[in-house]
Amino acid sequence: MAILTVVGAGLMGTAVIFPAADNGHEIRLVGTHLDNEIIESCRTKRFHPRLKREIPPNVQPFFHTEIAGAMQGADVIVLGVNSRGVHWAAQAIGPHLQPGQIILMVTKGLEGAPDGELRVLPDVLAADLPAAIRDKVHYAAIGGPSIAGELAARHHTNVVFVSRNPDILPGLRALFSTPYYHIWTSTDMIGVEVCVALKNPYTLAVGLAAGLLEAQKTPDPAGAKMHNFAAAIFAQSLAEIAYLVQKMGGGPETVFSLPGAGDLYVTVQGGRNSRMARLLGMGIPYSAAVEEMPGETIEGIDALLAISPAIERQIESGKLDPNAMPLLRTLYRIVTKGEKIEIDFDSFFRMLPFNPPEKRA
Repeated sequence: MAILTVVGAGLMGTAVIFPAADNGHEIRLVGTHLDNEIIESCRTKRFHPRLKREIPPNVQPFFHTEIAGAMQGADVIVLGVNSRGVHWAAQAIGPHLQPGQIILMVTKGLEGAPDGELRVLPDVLAADLPAAIRDKVHYAAIGGPSIAGELAARHHTNVVFVSRNPDILPGLRALFSTPYYHIWTSTDMIGVEVCVALKNPYTLAVGLAAGLLEAQKTPDPAGAKMHNFAAAIFAQSLAEIAYLVQKMGGGPETVFSLPGAGDLYVTVQGGRNSRMARLLGMGIPYSAAVEEMPGETIEGIDALLAISPAIERQIESGKLDPNAMPLLRTLYRIVTKGEKIEIDFDSFFRMLPFNPPEKRA
């Protein structure tokens, strides 16, 4: 039996405890300072109010003020905070980390530096940890299509566990693998983390179709949808993700498997990003659309605002081709400048070999 401490009692941080709990491990669920009501419910009712499920009997809830005790003797520290919370998490867990512990990140995102450099969140976290411990712990992450409610319902879920240290992956896989939680392993940290970060803003782009259709003043008499529109954007999204993955040193094969195509597909199916995309597609400016979703973290917006300025600086410096990511750049202008939604489909796929010469830059 292993001891797992999960920091962050939101949807995904809590959902991932279900397969580990089913395997008989001791789980310590630590809420952030924003999770007090969740932890109180888990303690008094054994019920997670957001997942709407009872937590397994071998899960012990802790408030964030009790994190030191919750981390003592743990084999794995699972980080389930949102992308904004990585710096907080480093400060919270740093003083209590012990040599040899594994940090497994559920959190997804990229962070842009002032010089345009993009860093994956495991590297952001490591840089914020105390120097005395950062090289004495191991880093891993989870990527792939995993809706929290489905995982907590024990529906079949397929993911990738990634680490630059291949030696820790078999053990991690054994801790979490169940008949419904299927795990592949990879050492492509850059590829996996870039994919799972970018799928959120590109979900916004794909989801514009639903809003545009809803905003039509005269519905199509035959009930025609806009799946063709959405499918082209989906394909261009993968092309742009693949371009950036390769530029950052990741493997393109990761893009066309679970962390890339799989995660983008499942995120497009619903959730906060898709709801925001619908509002934007209806022509509602982001400043007004965000008021329609009070108190909700839109990871696609957070990622877009973090990544796009860095992309522009890299284009200006010549590190990235200005023709490679037209969709992301258009989406950024729609969100930040309130531009009308006009997708230049003829700008798509310019970096792919099948594109006709007359369409290439």
